Amino acid sequence: MPAALQTATRDGSFTSTRWTIVYQAADSKVPSQAALAALSELCQIYWRPVYLFLRRQGHPFDEAEDLTQGFFTHLIENRTYSRASSEKGRFRGFLLGALKYFVADARKREHAQKRGGGVVLLPLDPAAIADAEARAAEFARWGADHVYEREWAASLLRHALKRLAEECALGGKKDLFESLKGHLSPGSGTRVPYDQIATRLGRSVATLRSDVARLRERFGAILREEVQSTLLDTTDVDGELRYLCEVAAV
Repeated sequence: MPAALQTATRDGSFTSTRWTIVYQAADSKVPSQAALAALSELCQIYWRPVYLFLRRQGHPFDEAEDLTQGFFTHLIENRTYSRASSEKGRFRGFLLGALKYFVADARKREHAQKRGGGVVLLPLDPAAIADAEARAAEFARWGADHVYEREWAASLLRHALKRLAEECALGGKKDLFESLKGHLSPGSGTRVPYDQIATRLGRSVATLRSDVARLRERFGAILREEVQSTLLDTTDVDGELRYLCEVAAV
């Protein structure tokens, strides 16, 4: 992922978010490659909230998969993002609204765009679907909108953790990260006791605690970047983080 892509918003201010790049492209007759790449990346990260929203609405898994792929294809080919409102400013909210419209329209037509019926932007592998299905079973007590937002928060955390893992691997600290990732955030992995990790890696417990503190700091910074990449108003990062933490905690 590019570390930063600086661009101008419609009010002339500068920011560096994927969503701003996509939103700005709405003013152009032909979207730039940067905008398409940014939108594609956003879709790759956030397809699971869409899929699980559809499953919670009662769509069978194969239909939910087709609708998910058809929706993202529609988003690109029909430039649905050009109707995004700057007053809302969140890719999270825009995507859910666009999805509801797409599903309602598909029902009117009595069919959804199937795989192969255009450019498939988002191929979904069986392992990813199986993992999402395992999550779907946990959401029976929540409504579809709440499932969508909980999974959005989970997707942010997963992607931030993936980025941190990649950074550690590049820095020659893959084993250290894998050993300590369970201590970074809830749900990030099995929390192995420090003394066991210390014995295996030949590091003191005190050193490991310092390692965890540094990893948590970097993880937090990456998470802020990921939240920022879904907003038009980058001053609202703290509010968005608080909201997603509240949603995930319910």
